[in-house]
Amino acid sequence: MTDAPETAPPTRRRRSDARRSIEAIRTAARTVLGDRPDASMEDIATAAGVTRQTVYAHFASRDALIASLIEVAGAETVDAIDAARLDSLPPVDALRRYLDIGWQLIRRYPFLLVPALARTPPGNEATHLAGTARLEQLIRRGQHTGDFDRALPADWLAAAVIGLAHTAADEVAAGRLTADKAYTVLSESALRLCVAAGTHL
Repeated sequence: MTDAPETAPPTRRRRSDARRSIEAIRTAARTVLGDRPDASMEDIATAAGVTRQTVYAHFASRDALIASLIEVAGAETVDAIDAARLDSLPPVDALRRYLDIGWQLIRRYPFLLVPALARTPPGNEATHLAGTARLEQLIRRGQHTGDFDRALPADWLAAAVIGLAHTAADEVAAGRLTADKAYTVLSESALRLCVAAGTHL
């Protein structure tokens, strides 16, 4: 019974050390994979200042590490969307803000520009669906107010907007558009797709 207080601090230290290692690995992976999409786990370990064994202790495979990065990025974006209180903005302004938040994700996590890395891996569907559900809700509200086209289903419009975002990211990855130009094209295309005829943009 008297040993418990003595063993608790080392346990907490190990957990704290593990959290720091995980964050260091994720931070390094974001940068390394953004520069070199084919980077190995050893490359990521070197950039993180840890051993390859440490990386594998936290992430069973390269795919698992990438899935973790996408999950964290997606969760951050959903939190940012919720914090923006889009339901308090006019629908057109809310859609612009939604797109801006999503594009900032691309800027923070450049590896998401690589099509082979960015597609939703198994296990991350919940976060992806959460972001899409918020877009659908936004579009339904705009349809109810008459700002958005009511002739097309809200879920189809949401899927089309997400598809436009993927296309914009692919164009940046291929070097055909700058990030700024791609965002402008994405925003204009999404608004033209969703906004009802006669609505002021």
